[in-house]
Amino acid sequence: MVSYLVLDVDGTLTDSGVYYDSMGNELKKFSTKDGAGFDIAHAAGIQLIVLTGRECEATSRRMKELKVDILAQHIRDKAIWLKEYMTANNLTGDEVGYIGDDLNDIPAMKLCGFVGCPSDSCKEVKTLADYVSPIRGGHGAVRDCIEHLLAESGQWESAVKQAFG
Repeated sequence: MVSYLVLDVDGTLTDSGVYYDSMGNELKKFSTKDGAGFDIAHAAGIQLIVLTGRECEATSRRMKELKVDILAQHIRDKAIWLKEYMTANNLTGDEVGYIGDDLNDIPAMKLCGFVGCPSDSCKEVKTLADYVSPIRGGHGAVRDCIEHLLAESGQWESAVKQAFG
């Protein structure tokens, strides 16, 4: 059973766009639907790990708001990071899920017992995924993958009730 869920940011929690304002600040669009999914995952006892190759203040701020358990930014090799984390915490692949969208996620995905992805993921990720959300990245695909994962284990309704009453 998945008790840790690793999430990619760009193209998964966002629409994969990188926006800059007139002051040079990097902006990202996050879906509030995914935020509800975070609350539900936490209610089900799932630890959330956000693992991204970029580093961005917008990501730091949003992940703090969502009470992410671990935020690891500027990670060049996600598989090495995840393998080290799993070893340090005595985790098996069956205990870890991964939601991502692109080629750089694949090596880390292969370490996990569940793989989900948005509808606009690359074909290689879609082929590997246990669940392909019908929703695009940045539009609630993560929440949809969490719903699928928890529904499969019979936890969805109780987690929603615990999170939102």
